Amino acid sequence: MASADDEQYDDRMKMLKAFDETKAGVKGLMDSGLIKIPEIFVRPSEELAEDELTYKNTTQIQVPVIDLSDIQINAGRRKRIVEQVRIASETWGFFQVVNHGIPLTVLDGMIDGVRKFNEQDVAEKKKYYSRDNTRKIRFNSSYDLFTSKTASWKDTLSISFWALIQLIQRSCLPLAACPQPQLAIGTTKHSDAGFLTILLQNQIAIGLQVLHQGQWIDIQPIPGGLVINIGDLLQLVSNGKFRSNEHRATTSHIGPRISVACFFSGPVDGDKNMIYGPIEELISEENPPIYRNVVLGEYVAKFLSISMDKYRALDYYKL
Repeated sequence: MASADDEQYDDRMKMLKAFDETKAGVKGLMDSGLIKIPEIFVRPSEELAEDELTYKNTTQIQVPVIDLSDIQINAGRRKRIVEQVRIASETWGFFQVVNHGIPLTVLDGMIDGVRKFNEQDVAEKKKYYSRDNTRKIRFNSSYDLFTSKTASWKDTLSISFWALIQLIQRSCLPLAACPQPQLAIGTTKHSDAGFLTILLQNQIAIGLQVLHQGQWIDIQPIPGGLVINIGDLLQLVSNGKFRSNEHRATTSHIGPRISVACFFSGPVDGDKNMIYGPIEELISEENPPIYRNVVLGEYVAKFLSISMDKYRALDYYKL
């Protein structure tokens, strides 16, 4: 006889499968006139209670903002900028950059392109809907939909491509307006698995938050600004000098909130036997390695097999 837990699990899987088979994503739910979010998107009561203790909505505490102007022509200024990046990477693991040289028209065009994809006819979007991680272009709603304890209120368009030996995955994340934002989560608490992430946000609503000193801090969108954050692999190779910090995306009545994240992850589609470990020049008797070497293929496989809310990469590789 099946237990109550087994029946609850089976019911949840049926709801998840039914949602996934629509291939319309979260936006499809909103387009249907939804006024109450489905059960699969409701966070557990204990998680909601924890939010009451850790969320800090304040504009007085902000991630560092680094001005990159004149970095190419002024050696003294370049040195100061490098120092600012070092400090931000060691303390926050997050910072924003402005005056980086990318025209605002390019950034606005990228956001507009994601918006147009998101708003096109669902029949056209369904052509790209897939959970096959080997596809270079794929659209879906949460890569860990069937393994996470709460479905994320977001749709994702992922595009993978090579630049030299570096695999770059660009994930465009439209977060639709949510009728019950206090119950849902756009992207659950996590750290990024790769080396570095560059994120572009639109100016619709605050959604990105970083966990700093036990408090969730809003990252205020800056017109033309880019958010940079350290990933787990960079923390590993720096032997803990740089911080890969946990962060999340909340939901809102206002939407869609669009972000474009570029994940720099190394040659994950290339040499699966490539080994990463703490950089030898950083290791000494006074500063011994705190992480073991990792085989890239195994590292990626573990990431893809565990839900985002349970994945803590660096815990698996500590010595």
